Amino acid sequence: MTEEKKYPQQDYNKRWAEKNKAHKNYLSSRSSARSFIRNKATAEDLQELQVMIEERLKELDN
Repeated sequence: MTEEKKYPQQDYNKRWAEKNKAHKNYLSSRSSARSFIRNKATAEDLQELQVMIEERLKELDN
């Protein structure tokens, strides 16, 4: 079996990542933010983020 046929999903994933760099970066950043909030953020961090989120939502509404 050739290498091309042996790992088709890996090849597909690599091609998708190369074609969709901006979206891949967006998904990675979103995942990092969620992980930080769930696992590492302190109460102070969460309060600061809440203010930032509210400001960003106001920007998006305009």
